[in-house]
Amino acid sequence: MKVKITATGSYSPEKILTNAELEKIVDTTDEWITDRTGIKERRIAAENQCASDLAHQAALSALNSACMKPDDLDMIIVATVTGDMQLPSTACVLQSKLGAFNAVAFDVNAACSGFIFGLSTACSYIKTGAYKKVMVIGVECLSKFTDWEDRTTCVLFGDGAGAVILEPSDDESSCILSTDIHSDGRFAELLYVPGGGSMMPASPETLKDRAHYVKMKGNEVFKIAVKTLENLVIDTLKKNNVDPSELSLLIPHQANMRIIQATATRLNLTPDRVFVNIEKYGNTSAASVAIALDEAVKTGRIKKGDYVLLEAFGAGFTWAAALIKW
Repeated sequence: MKVKITATGSYSPEKILTNAELEKIVDTTDEWITDRTGIKERRIAAENQCASDLAHQAALSALNSACMKPDDLDMIIVATVTGDMQLPSTACVLQSKLGAFNAVAFDVNAACSGFIFGLSTACSYIKTGAYKKVMVIGVECLSKFTDWEDRTTCVLFGDGAGAVILEPSDDESSCILSTDIHSDGRFAELLYVPGGGSMMPASPETLKDRAHYVKMKGNEVFKIAVKTLENLVIDTLKKNNVDPSELSLLIPHQANMRIIQATATRLNLTPDRVFVNIEKYGNTSAASVAIALDEAVKTGRIKKGDYVLLEAFGAGFTWAAALIKW
């Protein structure tokens, strides 16, 4: 049995925070941000918006594209590191908002790789025959966990959500060919949020120490990400006997333009074969690839029969890829 993506959807908050506006908040410049990251602006959730709200809008978009009702779904997987609360899962909150009460719902936490981890999980469940219509959503409200006094991290992140619906398929000419997921916890402290968990529960001290915000050693993360992603995409194509020249579109995690360019160079891909929207959204972590995939579909960048490669790298460290014959 094969698995096919039958619909996509996405949602981005209305508020736009530009680099020029960031110049008024921290010691930075539009030139510095653009040169090092490729980011020009990012979307910021409203004060009364949480992750499940963004996920809800993306889910409705995907359901509309699929001409489905919420009760058609029998599984909902939400990939996020910025869920509504510690418990219950954001997927359960979303299930309630959708009214999708025929679906089992749970979260996946693999940071920026979370959406592809969710795809891999969904594919496994569908291939067993136990579930037939699975929604996978990547969603983040990173602005609520961003230290707006830290010039090295606050320029990077944005909010948003992307969704896909997966179903079984007998058509080998149009399906998810493979998913490839990896982890290495030895590098956990290069990118993490130290406060708020059982290791460092919330307290006046953790608030004072700003321990509930994202901490990152950017240079170290960059070096490992570039090398890891280059190897990942080559290995994924080799496993499927697909030559890089056959690849129609690479949809990378939108974290840093330099990382994206390094991967494209390794594959000898021209700019028209790499989907980039980092300039509009920044790094939306688990939502990144999902939003980009939806935009690529809606703008006609993907056509039937195309080989499409998704890839991501995130905290954990985690990294993942999915090769699709559209």
